Amino acid sequence: MKKKFIYFSVVLLAANTSCKKYLEHLPDNRTELNSPEKVSQLLGTAYPQANYMDFCESLSDNVADKGVGEQDISNANAYMYKDVTDNQQDSPEYYWNACYAAIAAANHALEACNTAENPADYQAQKGEALVARAYAHFMLVTLFSKVYDPATASSDPGIPYVTEPEKVVIKHYERKTVAYVYEMIEKDLQEGLPLLVDQKYAAPRYHFTKAAANAFAARFYLYKKEYTKVVEYASQVFTTSNITTLLRPWNTTYLTYTYREMWAEYAKASQPANLLLGETPSWWGRYYYSVRYGMTSAIRDEIFGSNVTGGTWAFRNHIYTAGTNNYMIPKINEYFVRNSVNASIGVGYIMVPLFTVEEVLFNKAEANNALNNTNDALTDINSYASTRIVGYNSATHRITETKIKNFYGISDLQEGILQTILDFKRAEYAQEGMRWFDILRHKIVITHSTTEGDVIELGENDLRRVLQIPESAELSGVDLNPR
Repeated sequence: MKKKFIYFSVVLLAANTSCKKYLEHLPDNRTELNSPEKVSQLLGTAYPQANYMDFCESLSDNVADKGVGEQDISNANAYMYKDVTDNQQDSPEYYWNACYAAIAAANHALEACNTAENPADYQAQKGEALVARAYAHFMLVTLFSKVYDPATASSDPGIPYVTEPEKVVIKHYERKTVAYVYEMIEKDLQEGLPLLVDQKYAAPRYHFTKAAANAFAARFYLYKKEYTKVVEYASQVFTTSNITTLLRPWNTTYLTYTYREMWAEYAKASQPANLLLGETPSWWGRYYYSVRYGMTSAIRDEIFGSNVTGGTWAFRNHIYTAGTNNYMIPKINEYFVRNSVNASIGVGYIMVPLFTVEEVLFNKAEANNALNNTNDALTDINSYASTRIVGYNSATHRITETKIKNFYGISDLQEGILQTILDFKRAEYAQEGMRWFDILRHKIVITHSTTEGDVIELGENDLRRVLQIPESAELSGVDLNPR
């Protein structure tokens, strides 16, 4: 399954004349992208078909060494802050390759849109291709380059931003800079978002709808530290004044679910909170609670213990014990596809909520706080808390300036609100890998310990915060990250 190059063409070239007769017959009705419908079919593959949860969660402070458990290379290497040696699904290299495969599909779709005899008929497809291309590059630069910093982005190495279909076996690329990559992401996003037409999608939750694209824009501008734009784009997602109706009902409906029902419901397209879902081959759903480096009782209590509301997290009602020191929140459900009808082997798949309403609300709150709109930020986090605290009562559980300052023991309200948001996000996305992105953005220092007595600290400027670019990418002239 290892891909040798960072980028593959969708068009296959004939190796010799003996193949000519075979290649004269189109093996797929999408080979000639001569209709908007065929381009739309291709765009179904313009989203990274790979999972970041395993290695991102393992890098974070959401895990500890249990001493025993399932042995997973991505989990173990990431926990030790070593470059992951595996290249199979759930590894950084697999994710890198999947992102560039998605970019390849987007670029072929864009070529078809731009060269069509009637380009006006392809505008919706062009919009999706541009936003999908921007997203894949954004995830790559976030994981494989230094976090965006306005002071250093113009000199920090980025990742190759690919804008044309590759039609040679090996093509050389420049990394350029993080600033350049962000400029290109913004250009694609700004051009593509207005072109999107939700009605063109048969299954909207698996494509960049207007809401999902606005959620992406809110995340992008949060990372870019342009906070006014974060609020602007986040506000486009909330089509109702009552935001709580879009949030997951953890302290009401979810409380009545069994763990099997939770597994079935969490990543469903029918859940209003899920703005964009991605299908990914992954074993994380099988092992996320049983790997050696995972959630322990101490980590569980750290994340889901006391909180600023003074109430009890509804999440605690859905933390199940699956063996000694294995704690499972039933959000990540595997769908196993057999290689054939009677086969006992196959591939596990997971539906990943790539963008959710909760994240948009968090991003809006963080941006409001950064803009010193603390009252708006408090309104945002109280909306969230009202759906997460058991028996929520605004009279007793409402988050106030006094509560924040007392709970965190600080006098700076803005810092207290930020800590509240980060703590809430940590609880919301436990075992999903999202915590790692906040650790990167806020340069949170982490310490991992082992049962053998080793202590590994990840400082705020540690080079290991940046994932290593796959060695196979050197064939295309891409320099590896320093170590």
